[in-house]
Amino acid sequence: MKYRHLGKSGVKLSTVGIGTNRFGAEHVPQAKVDEMIAAALELGINHLDTANVYQDGRSETMLGKALKGKWDKFFLATKFRHTVGPGPNDGGASRFHILNAVEGSFQRLQNDHIDLYYVHSWDDNTPIEETLDTLNDLVHNGKVRYIAASNFAAWQLARANLLAEMHKWESFVAIQEHYHLLERKAEQEIVPLCQAINVAIIPYFPLAGGFLTGKYQPDQPIPAGSRGASSPYVQKYMTPENFTVLAKLTAWAKDHGHAVNELAIAWLLAQPQVASVISGATRVEHIQANASAGEWELSKAEEQEVRDLLGD
Repeated sequence: MKYRHLGKSGVKLSTVGIGTNRFGAEHVPQAKVDEMIAAALELGINHLDTANVYQDGRSETMLGKALKGKWDKFFLATKFRHTVGPGPNDGGASRFHILNAVEGSFQRLQNDHIDLYYVHSWDDNTPIEETLDTLNDLVHNGKVRYIAASNFAAWQLARANLLAEMHKWESFVAIQEHYHLLERKAEQEIVPLCQAINVAIIPYFPLAGGFLTGKYQPDQPIPAGSRGASSPYVQKYMTPENFTVLAKLTAWAKDHGHAVNELAIAWLLAQPQVASVISGATRVEHIQANASAGEWELSKAEEQEVRDLLGD
């Protein structure tokens, strides 16, 4: 397993991480989670990503059980911001909600600190100064080790980190972005900004919900039980144009001795400022496949060949 620095921080993340948004679903019970964490440890994967809203908190709860006695081997990221209850302050990025949210995560995780704490999205109703000041306190109190943003616009990230610099607060060391072969809007502003200020990019949905695995084919039934059978997110990629691009990518990957899902991860790792790629997993085989993909290093020429196939 290869490792990269998390932006300007000194900590190193495995280039492939595990997205745990389905940990705690009916088909992903505790026993499976335990197996996946054991496999991650064996493979050298140290980056785990969750949130307090994943599976109504069950993702954090299951990770807390699976990570007992193993916390020093992993770097765990979780998030706050989205609504977790019926009350008027059960969501957002206010000091009130952050302090409640972090304690809730501690209880579910059965731990006394969070390695990386994300603002899950920008909160128009809370001054960013209030959010940053609160997060700074959590870092200096030892409850949080690093802070990050998710789904921020470039101007929001730039403003937040400039304010942090002015006030001598902890700044965001990473941003989590929707970024994959078919979703490259991040390259317009986020990527150049992160290069300029040395903020790590953590892409999510690297396989486009499974579309970039090749399991879906034009004019063929969608596999029963797959995400594509019910997910509007996956279905939006099932266009004639995208299937044409997918066929080209699949053929290119095969010519280079790999599958298209491996190409999707390797291509992201060839992009500037990408520290680690998180991909959802529901069984050990997914983790093993993703780890293998992370070993493939594209040359600059190969990366450009893939861009040519995408029409860039």
